[in-house]
Amino acid sequence: MYQERNSSVVPGAVVWTQRRDTDAGADIRVLPDGCMDLIWTERGLLVAGPDTTAHVVPVRAGDAYAGVRFAPGTGPFVLGIAAWELRDRRVPLSELWPQRRERELTERIWGAADRTAELEAVAAGAAASARHGRIRQDRVPEAVLGGVWRRLTVREIADELALSERQLRRRCLDAFGYGPKTLDRVLRLARALDQARAGLPFAQVASLAGYADQAHLAREVRALAGISLGRLLAGESAG
Repeated sequence: MYQERNSSVVPGAVVWTQRRDTDAGADIRVLPDGCMDLIWTERGLLVAGPDTTAHVVPVRAGDAYAGVRFAPGTGPFVLGIAAWELRDRRVPLSELWPQRRERELTERIWGAADRTAELEAVAAGAAASARHGRIRQDRVPEAVLGGVWRRLTVREIADELALSERQLRRRCLDAFGYGPKTLDRVLRLARALDQARAGLPFAQVASLAGYADQAHLAREVRALAGISLGRLLAGESAG
């Protein structure tokens, strides 16, 4: 069972839990979303970097996860690492933070009555430390996201930020793990899936989400999710 809610203490973040009580439909398909996650598992804390394609996680009965998904572009600021360094990767938190700190946080979460809430508190503490430290959050990611949602071209976004396209790509790699064109594809997929889950016909989904046609939508879903849109929605309903 998967559940999520908006974080009350980490701006823009989503707190989620996943537990598998049976082996039925064990694999979990995690879709690219331009985000980074701090995840607690019974094997320790890890960080999930931004994905370029679906990441399939084999899950056994009884496996439990809790995570904080940072808003696109904010994970690197909180975790202290450029997004491209973790692209398509899952790494132990101990590889990014001092091992002593990671052990203390892990023990703190293990001993908590509500491990999910404690993980959220850990993420909030890291975000507060980043804000109050010498790190200054880059304002470019927010502007890039705004430009993508407005469906501006890469050239138009770069012009608004007074950057060259090469400079824009470098800043996007640090913030999102990939360039603005890939970010656009990933966020467009998210829009399309929201509309498809609402029950809209696929042809209408394609038009509203900004695809050339339904065939274009189908190709992009298969390229990013690894399966057809119909199978993807059916799998979510079964899960």
